[in-house]
Amino acid sequence: MTTTRHNILITGASSGLGEGMAREYARMGRNLALCARRTDRLDALKAELEAAHPTIKIFVRALDVNNHDQVFEVFRAFQADLGTIDRIIVNAGMGKGASLGTGYFHANLQTAQTNFVAALAQCEAALEIFRAQNAGHLVTISSVAAMRGMPRAQTTYAATKAGLSALTEGIRADLLNSPIKVSIMYPGYIRSEINAKVKSTPYMVDTETGCRALVKAIEREPVQAFVPGWPWALMARAMKWLPLRWVQKLL
Repeated sequence: MTTTRHNILITGASSGLGEGMAREYARMGRNLALCARRTDRLDALKAELEAAHPTIKIFVRALDVNNHDQVFEVFRAFQADLGTIDRIIVNAGMGKGASLGTGYFHANLQTAQTNFVAALAQCEAALEIFRAQNAGHLVTISSVAAMRGMPRAQTTYAATKAGLSALTEGIRADLLNSPIKVSIMYPGYIRSEINAKVKSTPYMVDTETGCRALVKAIEREPVQAFVPGWPWALMARAMKWLPLRWVQKLL
């Protein structure tokens, strides 16, 4: 039986999966530490959730995860607000990009820095807190795209998510004999700002459905989870072994 984590920090909480997870956890009566660049959205979300769930505590702060010093400062400030942080969800990310060699290095670089280097900073800051507490649950939000190399706009995105998965597994290996838990989440196609312009994608679920499944998986504190489980647990296995040209047809 897993421990109930009462105080939860979510990065990238102003929209998409971060906002959706915040709504689910508020409904479950958990205290929240929410951060993102767009503080107007955070403030509106805080007001809405506090009105609907007056017994919970919600703290919000501005955070650009590419400002690495600020990551440590904000995480420590949230710890001071709440006393302890029980779970940190490294969610902030982006999906900009294009085929390499087509003149969009700036977009690919921004995605690489945000999805991997900034995630490294968030994991460092989280583990400082958890090691001091000798307790906590670190969750990273990867993607089923991490299973294989992907074409066009997803090439750099998939590579960063694969790197994040390897980083998370390495952290878990380092903490196997400690009370600190580590989980990797592999969302499939869940509607969010990253894919808002994509018109037709197979197996896409709406944000609320996807985030409810995501939170349910996180609560189990597994080593890894594919979300939603159907069809992505099966698809992920297939993606690893099928010829690359077949993988592209699946997605």
